[in-house]
Amino acid sequence: MRIRLLDRKLLRELLKDAKRSDRELSKKLGVSQPTVSRRRVQLEKELSDGYTIVPKWNKLGYEIMAITLVKSKSVLASKEKYESIRKKGLEWLMKQPNIIMSSGCSGLGFNVFNLSLHRNYSDYDEFTRNFKLEWGDAIEEIESIIINLAGPEVLKPLNLKYLAETIE
Repeated sequence: MRIRLLDRKLLRELLKDAKRSDRELSKKLGVSQPTVSRRRVQLEKELSDGYTIVPKWNKLGYEIMAITLVKSKSVLASKEKYESIRKKGLEWLMKQPNIIMSSGCSGLGFNVFNLSLHRNYSDYDEFTRNFKLEWGDAIEEIESIIINLAGPEVLKPLNLKYLAETIE
């Protein structure tokens, strides 16, 4: 899909701050407000999964972000078994509000990736325990990286605004 120059500029501005009005954006981009409004609607249809704020997680009570890597058992290699487990997995994932992203992946021998938020270590520990109980038959290995969201080592907080400058 080829994106027009104006759309790229508009997308950049929306990544920086999607709350800005079409009027403000039209001044910034040097085009009319109706043009911005039309292009925003089209971009939302084609490129957007929706609008949301990026909260300060620790201010909302989330102390931990976990990156969990999973290696599924090789018995899932058959097409029928894979499809069955995948369907069950999607249903389970949608019921896990603390998992904010999940995907297949490759590297270090793992093939599933989850990104999750937890209020504290007990919450994370319970999540991990329940994950293993639910999926133990399908999992060969599970490893997590724990990130302290309330600590001074958060050097660059999670925010999509940083991507704005990469859109050409």
